Amino acid sequence: MTKSTNLFPRQKEAAMSDAALDLQLLDHLKPELTSFCYRMLGSIEDADDAVQETYIRVWQSWNSFRQESSHKTWIYRIASNLCLDKLRQAKRRTLPVDLSDPAVSIIPPSETLPDSSWIWLTPDLGENPEEALIRKDTLQLAFIALLQALPPRQRAVLILKDVFDWSSKEIAETLGMSPAAANSALQRARETMNRTRLRSDELSRTVDADPDHELLSRYVEAFEQFDIDALVALFHEEGCMSMPPFAMWVQGKDDLFKFFSLTRWHCEGSRFLPVTVNGGYPAFAQYMPSPEASVLVPWGIHVIEVKDGKIVHLQNFINAKLFSRFGLPEQIDR
Repeated sequence: MTKSTNLFPRQKEAAMSDAALDLQLLDHLKPELTSFCYRMLGSIEDADDAVQETYIRVWQSWNSFRQESSHKTWIYRIASNLCLDKLRQAKRRTLPVDLSDPAVSIIPPSETLPDSSWIWLTPDLGENPEEALIRKDTLQLAFIALLQALPPRQRAVLILKDVFDWSSKEIAETLGMSPAAANSALQRARETMNRTRLRSDELSRTVDADPDHELLSRYVEAFEQFDIDALVALFHEEGCMSMPPFAMWVQGKDDLFKFFSLTRWHCEGSRFLPVTVNGGYPAFAQYMPSPEASVLVPWGIHVIEVKDGKIVHLQNFINAKLFSRFGLPEQIDR
Protein backbone atom coordinates (compact mmCIF):
# COMPACT_ATOMS: atom_id res chain seq x y z
CA MET A 1 0.00 0.00 0.00
CA THR A 2 2.83 2.37 0.92
CA LYS A 3 4.68 1.57 -2.30
CA SER A 4 1.60 2.17 -4.39
CA THR A 5 0.93 5.48 -2.64
CA ASN A 6 4.49 6.66 -3.20
CA LEU A 7 4.39 5.86 -6.91
CA PHE A 8 1.09 7.56 -7.65
CA PRO A 9 2.41 11.15 -7.68
CA ARG A 10 5.19 10.12 -10.08
CA GLN A 11 2.74 8.45 -12.41
CA LYS A 12 0.51 11.48 -12.25
CA GLU A 13 3.45 13.77 -12.96
CA ALA A 14 4.51 11.64 -15.94
CA ALA A 15 0.98 11.68 -17.32
CA MET A 16 0.81 15.46 -16.98
CA SER A 17 4.19 15.77 -18.70
CA ASP A 18 3.00 13.58 -21.59
CA ALA A 19 -0.15 15.68 -21.89
CA ALA A 20 1.95 18.85 -22.07
CA LEU A 21 4.08 17.34 -24.83
CA ASP A 22 0.93 16.25 -26.67
CA LEU A 23 -0.47 19.77 -26.52
CA GLN A 24 2.85 21.21 -27.68
CA LEU A 25 2.87 18.88 -30.70
CA LEU A 26 -0.68 19.83 -31.65
CA ASP A 27 0.03 23.55 -31.30
CA HIS A 28 3.15 23.17 -33.44
CA LEU A 29 1.20 21.39 -36.18
CA LYS A 30 -1.85 23.66 -36.16
CA PRO A 31 -0.71 26.29 -38.74
CA GLU A 32 0.45 23.64 -41.23
CA LEU A 33 -2.63 21.51 -40.58
CA THR A 34 -4.91 24.51 -41.20
CA SER A 35 -2.99 25.24 -44.39
CA PHE A 36 -3.51 21.64 -45.57
CA CYS A 37 -7.24 21.70 -44.76
CA TYR A 38 -7.72 25.06 -46.49
CA ARG A 39 -6.18 23.77 -49.71
CA MET A 40 -8.34 20.65 -49.47
CA LEU A 41 -11.62 22.46 -48.73
CA GLY A 42 -11.25 25.93 -50.32
CA SER A 43 -12.73 27.67 -47.26
CA ILE A 44 -10.90 28.87 -44.16
CA GLU A 45 -14.10 28.48 -42.14
CA ASP A 46 -14.39 24.82 -43.10
CA ALA A 47 -10.64 24.37 -42.55
CA ASP A 48 -10.91 25.78 -39.02
CA ASP A 49 -13.80 23.41 -38.29
CA ALA A 50 -11.80 20.44 -39.60
CA VAL A 51 -8.76 21.32 -37.47
CA GLN A 52 -10.91 21.79 -34.38
CA GLU A 53 -12.55 18.40 -34.94
CA THR A 54 -9.10 16.88 -35.51
CA TYR A 55 -7.99 18.19 -32.11
CA ILE A 56 -11.03 16.65 -30.43
CA ARG A 57 -10.47 13.27 -32.04
CA VAL A 58 -6.74 13.28 -31.30
CA TRP A 59 -7.39 13.92 -27.62
CA GLN A 60 -10.08 11.26 -27.49
CA SER A 61 -7.85 8.66 -29.17
CA TRP A 62 -4.38 9.59 -27.90
CA ASN A 63 -4.13 6.67 -25.47
CA SER A 64 -5.04 4.19 -28.20
CA PHE A 65 -2.27 5.36 -30.57
CA ARG A 66 -0.23 2.25 -31.47
CA GLN A 67 2.90 4.00 -32.76
CA GLU A 68 2.70 2.13 -36.07
CA SER A 69 3.48 5.49 -37.68
CA SER A 70 4.68 8.87 -36.43
CA HIS A 71 2.35 11.06 -34.38
CA LYS A 72 2.42 13.56 -37.24
CA THR A 73 1.16 11.16 -39.91
CA TRP A 74 -1.42 9.81 -37.46
CA ILE A 75 -2.76 13.33 -36.81
CA TYR A 76 -2.78 14.07 -40.54
CA ARG A 77 -4.66 10.82 -41.13
CA ILE A 78 -7.42 12.07 -38.84
CA ALA A 79 -7.47 15.49 -40.54
CA SER A 80 -7.41 13.95 -44.03
CA ASN A 81 -10.31 11.63 -43.24
CA LEU A 82 -12.32 14.55 -41.89
CA CYS A 83 -11.66 16.54 -45.08
CA LEU A 84 -12.53 13.56 -47.27
CA ASP A 85 -15.78 13.08 -45.35
CA LYS A 86 -16.68 16.75 -45.84
CA LEU A 87 -15.90 16.58 -49.56
CA ARG A 88 -18.08 13.50 -50.11
CA GLN A 89 -21.07 15.61 -49.12
CA ALA A 90 -20.04 18.81 -50.90
CA LYS A 91 -20.25 20.24 -54.40
CA ARG A 92 -17.11 21.51 -56.04
CA ARG A 93 -16.16 25.04 -55.00
CA THR A 94 -15.28 27.47 -57.77
CA LEU A 95 -14.70 31.11 -58.74
CA PRO A 96 -17.23 33.13 -60.79
CA VAL A 97 -15.00 33.38 -63.89
CA ASP A 98 -14.78 29.56 -63.97
CA LEU A 99 -18.51 29.05 -63.51
CA SER A 100 -19.94 30.95 -66.49
CA ASP A 101 -19.22 33.38 -69.29
CA PRO A 102 -19.19 37.14 -68.58
CA ALA A 103 -22.49 38.96 -68.29
CA VAL A 104 -24.15 39.91 -71.57
CA SER A 105 -26.58 42.41 -70.05
CA ILE A 106 -25.12 44.76 -67.46
CA ILE A 107 -27.61 45.05 -64.61
CA PRO A 108 -27.19 45.31 -60.84
CA PRO A 109 -26.25 41.82 -59.61
CA SER A 110 -28.99 39.88 -57.84
CA GLU A 111 -28.47 36.12 -58.22
CA THR A 112 -26.23 34.69 -55.52
CA LEU A 113 -25.10 31.16 -54.77
CA PRO A 114 -24.57 29.73 -51.27
CA ASP A 115 -21.25 30.40 -49.56
CA SER A 116 -20.47 26.68 -49.96
CA SER A 117 -20.31 27.21 -53.75
CA TRP A 118 -17.30 29.50 -53.67
CA ILE A 119 -13.61 29.47 -52.89
CA TRP A 120 -12.92 32.05 -50.18
CA LEU A 121 -9.87 33.97 -49.04
CA THR A 122 -7.67 33.08 -46.10
CA PRO A 123 -5.61 35.35 -43.83
CA ASP A 124 -2.10 34.50 -42.64
CA LEU A 125 -2.05 30.84 -41.60
CA GLY A 126 0.89 31.26 -39.22
CA GLU A 127 3.18 28.81 -40.99
CA ASN A 128 6.96 28.83 -40.71
CA PRO A 129 7.88 32.02 -42.66
CA GLU A 130 10.51 30.32 -44.85
CA GLU A 131 8.21 27.43 -45.73
CA ALA A 132 5.28 29.79 -46.26
CA LEU A 133 7.31 31.80 -48.78
CA ILE A 134 8.18 28.64 -50.73
CA ARG A 135 4.53 27.57 -50.74
CA LYS A 136 3.07 31.01 -51.49
CA ASP A 137 2.13 30.20 -55.10
CA THR A 138 0.12 27.20 -53.89
CA LEU A 139 -2.17 29.58 -51.99
CA GLN A 140 -3.07 31.58 -55.09
CA LEU A 141 -6.82 31.53 -55.62
CA ALA A 142 -6.36 30.08 -59.11
CA PHE A 143 -4.32 27.18 -57.69
CA ILE A 144 -6.97 26.51 -55.03
CA ALA A 145 -9.55 26.47 -57.85
CA LEU A 146 -7.46 23.95 -59.81
CA LEU A 147 -7.17 21.71 -56.76
CA GLN A 148 -10.95 21.53 -56.56
CA ALA A 149 -10.96 19.85 -59.99
CA LEU A 150 -9.25 16.79 -58.48
CA PRO A 151 -11.01 13.85 -56.82
CA PRO A 152 -10.61 14.36 -53.05
CA ARG A 153 -8.10 11.55 -52.43
CA GLN A 154 -5.92 12.61 -55.38
CA ARG A 155 -6.15 16.16 -54.07
CA ALA A 156 -4.79 15.05 -50.69
CA VAL A 157 -1.92 13.12 -52.31
CA LEU A 158 -0.90 16.05 -54.52
CA ILE A 159 -1.00 18.57 -51.63
CA LEU A 160 1.07 16.35 -49.34
CA LYS A 161 3.63 15.64 -52.08
CA ASP A 162 3.88 18.77 -54.22
CA VAL A 163 3.09 21.36 -51.54
CA PHE A 164 4.43 19.81 -48.32
CA ASP A 165 7.10 17.60 -49.92
CA TRP A 166 6.15 14.41 -48.07
CA SER A 167 7.57 11.03 -49.06
CA SER A 168 5.40 8.41 -50.74
CA LYS A 169 5.71 6.29 -47.59
CA GLU A 170 4.41 9.09 -45.35
CA ILE A 171 1.54 9.80 -47.75
CA ALA A 172 0.63 6.12 -47.92
CA GLU A 173 0.58 5.83 -44.11
CA THR A 174 -1.55 8.95 -43.82
CA LEU A 175 -4.14 8.00 -46.45
CA GLY A 176 -4.25 4.26 -45.81
CA MET A 177 -2.86 3.12 -49.16
CA SER A 178 0.30 1.50 -50.49
CA PRO A 179 3.23 3.67 -51.67
CA ALA A 180 2.60 2.38 -55.20
CA ALA A 181 -1.04 3.49 -55.01
CA ALA A 182 0.03 6.87 -53.68
CA ASN A 183 2.47 7.34 -56.59
CA SER A 184 -0.23 6.31 -59.07
CA ALA A 185 -2.72 8.78 -57.55
CA LEU A 186 -0.07 11.51 -57.69
CA GLN A 187 0.59 10.87 -61.38
CA ARG A 188 -3.13 11.04 -62.21
CA ALA A 189 -3.53 14.20 -60.14
CA ARG A 190 -0.66 15.95 -61.91
CA GLU A 191 -2.07 14.95 -65.31
CA THR A 192 -5.47 16.37 -64.37
CA MET A 193 -3.93 19.61 -63.11
CA ASN A 194 -1.98 19.99 -66.37
CA ARG A 195 -4.93 19.42 -68.66
CA THR A 196 -7.62 21.28 -66.70
CA ARG A 197 -8.40 24.61 -68.34
CA LEU A 198 -9.83 27.26 -66.04
CA ARG A 199 -10.22 30.91 -66.92
CA SER A 200 -8.93 31.91 -63.46
CA ASP A 201 -5.76 29.91 -64.05
CA GLU A 202 -5.24 31.41 -67.51
CA LEU A 203 -5.61 34.91 -66.04
CA SER A 204 -3.26 34.23 -63.13
CA ARG A 205 -0.52 32.82 -65.38
CA THR A 206 -0.11 36.25 -66.99
CA VAL A 207 -0.04 38.42 -63.88
CA ASP A 208 3.01 40.29 -62.65
CA ALA A 209 4.97 38.50 -59.94
CA ASP A 210 5.47 41.60 -57.79
CA PRO A 211 2.66 43.96 -56.75
CA ASP A 212 2.51 47.33 -58.49
CA HIS A 213 2.12 49.54 -55.43
CA GLU A 214 1.63 52.70 -57.50
CA LEU A 215 -1.25 51.10 -59.40
CA LEU A 216 -2.80 49.80 -56.17
CA SER A 217 -2.65 53.30 -54.68
CA ARG A 218 -4.31 54.74 -57.78
CA TYR A 219 -7.04 52.10 -57.52
CA VAL A 220 -7.76 53.00 -53.90
CA GLU A 221 -7.84 56.71 -54.72
CA ALA A 222 -10.12 56.27 -57.74
CA PHE A 223 -12.52 53.98 -55.87
CA GLU A 224 -12.73 56.09 -52.73
CA GLN A 225 -13.46 59.15 -54.87
CA PHE A 226 -15.61 56.92 -57.07
CA ASP A 227 -14.12 58.46 -60.18
CA ILE A 228 -15.45 55.96 -62.73
CA ASP A 229 -13.33 57.21 -65.61
CA ALA A 230 -10.18 56.90 -63.51
CA LEU A 231 -11.24 53.45 -62.27
CA VAL A 232 -11.91 52.01 -65.71
CA ALA A 233 -8.68 53.49 -67.07
CA LEU A 234 -6.76 51.21 -64.68
CA PHE A 235 -8.07 48.05 -66.40
CA HIS A 236 -6.86 46.22 -69.48
CA GLU A 237 -9.19 46.50 -72.44
CA GLU A 238 -10.57 43.02 -71.63
CA GLY A 239 -10.02 43.27 -67.87
CA CYS A 240 -12.69 41.74 -65.68
CA MET A 241 -14.35 41.96 -62.26
CA SER A 242 -16.03 39.21 -60.25
CA MET A 243 -17.94 39.38 -56.96
CA PRO A 244 -18.69 36.12 -55.16
CA PRO A 245 -21.31 35.20 -53.92
CA PHE A 246 -22.80 36.82 -57.06
CA ALA A 247 -22.51 34.49 -60.04
CA MET A 248 -22.43 37.43 -62.46
CA TRP A 249 -19.08 38.83 -63.56
CA VAL A 250 -18.16 41.63 -65.95
CA GLN A 251 -15.50 41.85 -68.67
CA GLY A 252 -14.30 44.71 -70.88
CA LYS A 253 -13.90 48.42 -70.23
CA ASP A 254 -17.30 49.37 -71.68
CA ASP A 255 -19.19 46.93 -69.46
CA LEU A 256 -17.08 47.85 -66.44
CA PHE A 257 -18.02 51.50 -66.96
CA LYS A 258 -21.71 50.56 -67.15
CA PHE A 259 -21.44 48.41 -64.05
CA PHE A 260 -19.67 51.02 -61.92
CA SER A 261 -22.24 53.59 -63.04
CA LEU A 262 -25.12 51.32 -62.00
CA THR A 263 -23.63 50.60 -58.58
CA ARG A 264 -22.47 54.14 -57.76
CA TRP A 265 -25.35 54.57 -55.28
CA HIS A 266 -24.10 51.57 -53.30
CA CYS A 267 -20.33 52.09 -53.33
CA GLU A 268 -19.86 55.85 -53.37
CA GLY A 269 -18.40 56.98 -50.06
CA SER A 270 -16.61 53.68 -49.39
CA ARG A 271 -13.20 53.51 -47.73
CA PHE A 272 -10.47 50.87 -47.83
CA LEU A 273 -8.17 49.27 -45.29
CA PRO A 274 -5.11 47.37 -46.56
CA VAL A 275 -4.87 43.65 -45.81
CA THR A 276 -2.89 40.67 -47.06
CA VAL A 277 -4.50 37.44 -48.25
CA ASN A 278 -3.54 33.89 -49.23
CA GLY A 279 0.09 33.88 -48.28
CA GLY A 280 0.87 37.59 -48.44
CA TYR A 281 -0.85 38.99 -51.55
CA PRO A 282 -1.98 42.63 -51.12
CA ALA A 283 -5.71 43.31 -50.97
CA PHE A 284 -8.15 45.94 -49.67
CA ALA A 285 -11.09 45.60 -47.31
CA GLN A 286 -13.99 47.78 -48.45
CA TYR A 287 -16.20 49.52 -45.90
CA MET A 288 -19.42 50.96 -47.33
CA PRO A 289 -21.85 53.61 -46.09
CA SER A 290 -24.40 52.42 -43.55
CA PRO A 291 -27.76 53.81 -42.37
CA GLU A 292 -25.85 55.28 -39.43
CA ALA A 293 -24.35 58.41 -40.90
CA SER A 294 -21.15 58.41 -38.84
CA VAL A 295 -19.82 54.92 -39.64
CA LEU A 296 -18.93 52.61 -42.53
CA VAL A 297 -19.54 48.85 -42.35
CA PRO A 298 -17.84 45.79 -43.94
CA TRP A 299 -18.71 44.90 -47.51
CA GLY A 300 -16.02 43.03 -49.47
CA ILE A 301 -12.31 42.31 -49.82
CA HIS A 302 -10.77 43.34 -53.16
CA VAL A 303 -7.97 41.22 -54.64
CA ILE A 304 -6.32 42.85 -57.65
CA GLU A 305 -4.35 40.93 -60.29
CA VAL A 306 -2.11 43.09 -62.46
CA LYS A 307 -0.48 42.47 -65.84
CA ASP A 308 1.88 44.98 -67.47
CA GLY A 309 0.78 47.80 -65.20
CA LYS A 310 -2.97 47.31 -65.74
CA ILE A 311 -5.67 45.38 -63.86
CA VAL A 312 -6.49 42.11 -65.56
CA HIS A 313 -8.81 40.72 -62.86
CA LEU A 314 -10.44 42.34 -59.85
CA GLN A 315 -12.02 39.89 -57.41
CA ASN A 316 -14.28 41.42 -54.76
CA PHE A 317 -15.13 38.77 -52.16
CA ILE A 318 -18.37 40.06 -50.68
CA ASN A 319 -18.60 38.33 -47.33
CA ALA A 320 -18.74 40.35 -44.11
CA LYS A 321 -17.87 37.24 -42.05
CA LEU A 322 -14.37 37.34 -43.54
CA PHE A 323 -13.62 40.64 -41.82
CA SER A 324 -13.51 39.22 -38.30
CA ARG A 325 -11.43 36.26 -39.52
CA PHE A 326 -8.89 38.79 -40.85
CA GLY A 327 -8.92 40.72 -37.58
CA LEU A 328 -10.54 43.72 -39.23
CA PRO A 329 -12.77 46.16 -37.28
CA GLU A 330 -16.55 45.76 -37.26
CA GLN A 331 -16.93 49.35 -38.46
CA ILE A 332 -14.85 52.44 -39.17
CA ASP A 333 -15.62 56.15 -38.89
CA ARG A 334 -16.53 58.01 -42.04
